[in-house]
Amino acid sequence: MRILYGVVGEGMGHATRSRVLLEELTKEHEVHIVVSGRAQDYLAKRFQNVHGIWGLTLAYEGNSVKKWQTVLQNLTGAVKGWPQNIRQYFELVDGFRPDVVVSDFESFSYMFARNHRLPVISVDNMQVINRCKHEPALLAGHEDSFETSRAIVKAKLPGAFHYLVTTFFYPELRKRRTTLAPSILRPEILEAKSEPGEHLLVYQTSTTNTALPDILKAAGIPCRVYGLRRDITEDLVDGNLTYRPFSEKGFIDDLRTARGVVASGGFTLMSEAVYLRKPVLSVPLEGQFEQVINALYLEQLGYGMYVKALTVDAVKEFLTRVPRCQQALQGYEQDGNTRMLAALREQLALAYEHRGHWAMERAQD
Repeated sequence: MRILYGVVGEGMGHATRSRVLLEELTKEHEVHIVVSGRAQDYLAKRFQNVHGIWGLTLAYEGNSVKKWQTVLQNLTGAVKGWPQNIRQYFELVDGFRPDVVVSDFESFSYMFARNHRLPVISVDNMQVINRCKHEPALLAGHEDSFETSRAIVKAKLPGAFHYLVTTFFYPELRKRRTTLAPSILRPEILEAKSEPGEHLLVYQTSTTNTALPDILKAAGIPCRVYGLRRDITEDLVDGNLTYRPFSEKGFIDDLRTARGVVASGGFTLMSEAVYLRKPVLSVPLEGQFEQVINALYLEQLGYGMYVKALTVDAVKEFLTRVPRCQQALQGYEQDGNTRMLAALREQLALAYEHRGHWAMERAQD
């Protein structure tokens, strides 16, 4: 089978999840990958037939997404990006004729499928927003953001052949052709042995969150901080803070031995922390409801704590909750990679069988 696999490049979670699936799919099928951003380099080191494309990006300031700067940033990028995507499009048409498309929230591969009347299988965590029911009590105070996000997610990959949704929480389904499965984890996380520790692992997506160090210093607990100082090549100690350059091995070691995690509401790190039974203090990026809903379910399950803004009091409150969160996490188990691969193989076989007439029967839900 010939598969076109699209990976959105904003954030690395989509790439690390796709890597796990692609390692198996490339053993069994001919696969071409289209990907943008930092994820391109990550996947190109591991697979052949990786095609770089231009994709949307987000502009950050502090702990929020700046909407207007994001618009300007993407308009500027589109001037060079769209011609590049058009070239990649025709190269794929000439040299590779896929039977099925898999998209991890990526639009180029989806549009390719629509133009060539090919079935699309969606594999991501975002579709939980649109394809599941969420209790009104959970969404209280977030109704407008939820409806806006649901409309965006729905419009991203409408009418796919099937939606495979990775998750660590399980709301009731509201739409057919949808399967929920546990989070996909990279092998390094599955092999990591969780051990108790005293430090907090702090992961910060934006380098502009200048208020963060003072808050962490005032909390007084040892913190190993990633992402805030991307200019360093070795550890930098500042009181109870240790700024660390990114190292996959070092990061996983700090995660598996952490007392808890302080991060945004990104799905990948949250899933890894839950798997390793590490409580999470989640501070979702302002303007990204997907992170908010992850944090809401995290707190509802007792796996961590959700706050809109990080303060010294919030960190101290989180530390008092850590024992209760650890107790709740003791019952968490999963085998997401096996289950998702089985579900994906099943849907690929069905999609291949129906590829000739799927475009005529596609349901717009």
